Amino acid sequence: MRATVTSAGILTLGTGTYRTALGYGGIRADKQEGDGGTPTGLLPLRMVLYRPDRQAAPACAVPVRALAPEDGWCDDTGDASYNRLVRLPIDARAEGLWREDGVYDIIGVLGWNDDPVRPGFGSAIFLHAARSDYAPTEGCIALSLEDLISALAQGMTEILVV
Repeated sequence: MRATVTSAGILTLGTGTYRTALGYGGIRADKQEGDGGTPTGLLPLRMVLYRPDRQAAPACAVPVRALAPEDGWCDDTGDASYNRLVRLPIDARAEGLWREDGVYDIIGVLGWNDDPVRPGFGSAIFLHAARSDYAPTEGCIALSLEDLISALAQGMTEILVV
């Protein structure tokens, strides 16, 4: 099932609408690493990761995998693991996915710059939980945790960002 996200920060799925936080760089057709932009286009939901110490495995239409404290995502444009799930520590820049702030308790890995990966075109574009004030993200799409769980349970498999 396809969801749509607009620059107004609204995700529409079926007959429901959800408030979202988007990247501080706005929606960008020319997404680059570090620009804070949420990429425009059709982003397939590749898999869902979750913290098993905080959440049950969410119901969804894509593969689900429990996170481990050593899980990270490589955002080093010069590394062969760029824009890939990695085990920490590694000899490259990578973001830890086992976070204490709760925003990554459930992560939908969105298909951006992954088939094929092009260095510098953006990494770690996720669907995740928003902060309570819906502060802008680094380029991801964020919903309240309750709304994220609901959207996944409805069978969302892709997001069209317009």
